[in-house]
Amino acid sequence: MPEAPNCSLKPTDHHNLAEKNKKTLQFIEDITTDADEVQKRVLSEILSRNATVEYLQRHGLKGHTDRETFKKVMPVIAYDDIQADVTRIANGDTSPILCSSPISEFLTSSGTSGGERKLMPTIEEDMERRSLFYSLLMPVMSQYVPGLDKGKGMYFLFIKSEAKTPGGLLARPVLTSYYKSSHFTERPYDPYTNYTSPNETIHCLDSYQSMYTQLLCGLCQNKEVLRVGAVFASGFIRAIRFLEKHWASLCDDIRTGTINAQIADPLVRGAVMKILKPDPKLADFIEVECGKDSWQGIITRLWPNTKYVDVIVTGTMSQYIPTLDYYSNGLPIVCTMYASSESYFGVNLNPLCKPSEVSYTLIPTLCYFEFLPVNRNNGVINSPSLPESLSEKEQKELVDLVDVKLGEEYELVVTTYSGFYRYRVGDVLRVAGFKNKAPQFTFLCRKNVVLSIDSDKTDEVELQNAVKIAVNHLMPFDATVAEYTSHADTATIPGHYVLFWEVTLNESTPIPSSVFEDCCLTMEESLNSVYRQGRVSDKSIGPLEIKIVEPGTFDKLMDYAISLGASINQYKTPRCVKFSPIVDLLNSRVVSNHFSPKCPKWVPGHKQWNNQD
Repeated sequence: MPEAPNCSLKPTDHHNLAEKNKKTLQFIEDITTDADEVQKRVLSEILSRNATVEYLQRHGLKGHTDRETFKKVMPVIAYDDIQADVTRIANGDTSPILCSSPISEFLTSSGTSGGERKLMPTIEEDMERRSLFYSLLMPVMSQYVPGLDKGKGMYFLFIKSEAKTPGGLLARPVLTSYYKSSHFTERPYDPYTNYTSPNETIHCLDSYQSMYTQLLCGLCQNKEVLRVGAVFASGFIRAIRFLEKHWASLCDDIRTGTINAQIADPLVRGAVMKILKPDPKLADFIEVECGKDSWQGIITRLWPNTKYVDVIVTGTMSQYIPTLDYYSNGLPIVCTMYASSESYFGVNLNPLCKPSEVSYTLIPTLCYFEFLPVNRNNGVINSPSLPESLSEKEQKELVDLVDVKLGEEYELVVTTYSGFYRYRVGDVLRVAGFKNKAPQFTFLCRKNVVLSIDSDKTDEVELQNAVKIAVNHLMPFDATVAEYTSHADTATIPGHYVLFWEVTLNESTPIPSSVFEDCCLTMEESLNSVYRQGRVSDKSIGPLEIKIVEPGTFDKLMDYAISLGASINQYKTPRCVKFSPIVDLLNSRVVSNHFSPKCPKWVPGHKQWNNQD
């Protein structure tokens, strides 16, 4: 199997950098040209390594490593199908259940299972695979934007809280795992991983101190910054809004060369003091720019050499594109990669394309890919509702990487080195083109997700359940919710969930605002742990809001949908609305609005772990 190039560089080694980039691009060329052979070898390698594991024996694979037998005997599964196996590993069973290599930790996905983050087993060598994947990104980018090795990247990177399973394994998000690993903290010199944020500021769990010091370091090095970004668009905009609130304090620090007393973490203070020097001229410049009436183009004003913004704006993140354009004066928005907790998947080989045209070339060495055709009756549905279990006929419909058809939509199914076999990731993709024999996919959506602000994902069933529990507060007033829908409001930063309720009152007693506030909090308490962490710890989601609309509003909504061509016989109230005219219609009929009065409860880890003595 082709090996990705791996050569260390010295700060002055520009010739070697060009050579390394050339080798990396050739590697991409080779594996995409020979995509099917690479995929066969990947599957064979995964199955031969794990031939004796309990899961494969249970399904009767009997040591076979060929594709045909694998497809014939191994079922296509969802997380629930292996949850019992994962729980055994989490509880301390070290026998080879899913994988012959020891499980090194669990990666916690932002998808939820029973209101909890899913636990994704991972093995030590997966970190090598992730590092290799990251090494592909900048050689691709350097073809389109030369000179990126001559400056720094200002990236707002954060870690999240970790938990330990009863068996003693760490459970944490994939990026937290990577940023805390030696692959990141002890990385050899590479001009492409030269960031303005010291590792200590990224590793600070206090979101205020981390954000403040990363901005401070980015401002101190403003002339050196050639690219800016965060993982998600929402995180980057949150940083700019944080700057709007705190620029005066940041200017004081730069003017005097001292750090605000609110930054109490000694490791963070020590790291920042290596960068921070008194610079009254820079402080004056920042003060003038931030003090202007308009913040349009603030990124290019404060960081004048910035060439692009590097954030994910596909899927639900596309709602942030207008705000990014406003703050960046229309700089290119670049989505470089497609990855998940289960595995890393693909690279954008045309990074300067429009956000709406982003497609990812799947890298055939990362895992074994299969694709389940998605047949949608209604092309306008943003998030198709896909059944969890497949019939025998549907299992046979899965196609391999090189057999997908241009323009068709598929659900992604993967087999990984760390013990997932024919696992449904839950992403819906459309084939946009090909790089040699490897398909390029546009990410459409997560299946069944209706609401998302940051890394949270709330599906229709969960939303329905939260509403059902919350409306109990209305019972003493003999009131019911006749209809409802929802909207992810990203006009506020952080964004927040909005529920539009049409309430039927059977008595004349008015319902106090405090009751609707209780409904808001009850809904938040009912939502998954990823949502609650965003509210409590990450501060990436604002308080949930309920807007009460006039009677007859949802009839007007139906009339509007029918005027656009919907069938009156098949019309169902959408449980989430994104189309601006519909949101405007609902907002025009709001009679009162109410916010959750406090944060919901949240603690790191899974509920059952926290109940232990």
